[in-house]
Amino acid sequence: MKNQRFHILAYNWQPGNKHEIEAALADSSRITYENDPGSFRLKLDRENYDVIILELQPENGSTFSMLRSIRQNIPFTPVIITSSTDQVDLIVEAMREGAYDFITDPYLPERIRCSVEKAVADKSHVNELAYLRRTQDVVYKFDDVVAETPSFRQLVDNLRKFAAFDSTMLFTGKTGTGKSFLAGAIHFNSPRRDRPFIKINCTNMPDELLESELFGHEAGAFSGADKQRIGRLEQADGGTVFLDEIGEITPGLQAKLLRFLEEKNFERLGGSRTIYSDVRIIAATNLSLAARISEGHFREDLFYRLNVLPVQLPLLKDRPNCIAPLARKLLAKIAANVCKPVIDFTDEAMRLLTAYHWPGNILQLANVIERAVILEEGDHITPFSLQSPGELTPMDPARAEKIPELEDSERALVLRALRECNWVQKKAAQKLGVSPRVMNYKIQKFNINHPRWRKNKGKR
Repeated sequence: MKNQRFHILAYNWQPGNKHEIEAALADSSRITYENDPGSFRLKLDRENYDVIILELQPENGSTFSMLRSIRQNIPFTPVIITSSTDQVDLIVEAMREGAYDFITDPYLPERIRCSVEKAVADKSHVNELAYLRRTQDVVYKFDDVVAETPSFRQLVDNLRKFAAFDSTMLFTGKTGTGKSFLAGAIHFNSPRRDRPFIKINCTNMPDELLESELFGHEAGAFSGADKQRIGRLEQADGGTVFLDEIGEITPGLQAKLLRFLEEKNFERLGGSRTIYSDVRIIAATNLSLAARISEGHFREDLFYRLNVLPVQLPLLKDRPNCIAPLARKLLAKIAANVCKPVIDFTDEAMRLLTAYHWPGNILQLANVIERAVILEEGDHITPFSLQSPGELTPMDPARAEKIPELEDSERALVLRALRECNWVQKKAAQKLGVSPRVMNYKIQKFNINHPRWRKNKGKR
């Protein structure tokens, strides 16, 4: 927390006691004093404070009603009670009403300082946990990026350099090309790595809901807003926010985002307090923003604010050397997640994967492998587990020649294995990496027959 300045609102502090709070906080905080209840409430409505300090006067019962009002309207702002009395019943009541801490006279500067710093730290942790409860804990490393294709390796090297700076970034590329993961790698290899990394998908969300997601809202801002909500841009203070599918947001929200990029401040929906947040923005889209601008759907000034460090991600089919190692990395992760001992692909299965054109990119590859892991009965993924009707076909004739007949159908694959194994079903099953039971099922499914088999002996 060192060198970070907090904004403190102190209520009911008499002139004779101010030197203690000044000694504790003046070097780290901006302190606003207020003794008038009406002005105090007005300040709460208009400004954002890190901590509120209420001086409790036992003869005045208004402190607890004020505490209840604060907890109801701005529940995420910690309130510290100070008092010249150490009556146990007052301390218990204050904590029951939601006070963060209770400090009694004498007001030691170190005691006040520690309480405020801990309150601010805990507030940040609460905000992060509120977000992280809804997300999966993922660790991003550039070393985890599969970059066997030279052009993609150069792109990753550039991202390592971009990570060191705070400039806004814009990822462009088709769905499933890895924009989200690479944005995470940027954050976790940047000076902001110890602060939050928050992802927001801007698609299929009503304008008001997305605005609340980004900027938060005050109680009563709209129907159903019964309490204050801290927005993602506020939660991510000091960290990074990844805005996926930025091209989908409406012009009104674009204007508010532009203001945040320019000024680093905003107001919550339904509020008037100006909130400052130091956030790096990384945006992504699978749309042509140039086309969106020409159609009048996207602001040109916002595009230039976002496009400081542009990154165009290639299709998976344009990274052919990456497919096999990427498939194995995904297999290891997926098999561990579903607790199945599947360790690799058969040669035939890997040839099928590397020959396919993957229109859904990495996302489709992961989905196909996950389904295959669930279906697979052995310890190697086979073509039978990978295929579904009409899904996997070669990406071009030149590459298809490397795997003759495989692309035609599962039936052709089974027939080829049987021919190569002199129609011995057990050997064909071993060649394909499946059990004899599965092989027998496929033979019956495709109505495959041969005169040498036992059931056909004696027939003409």
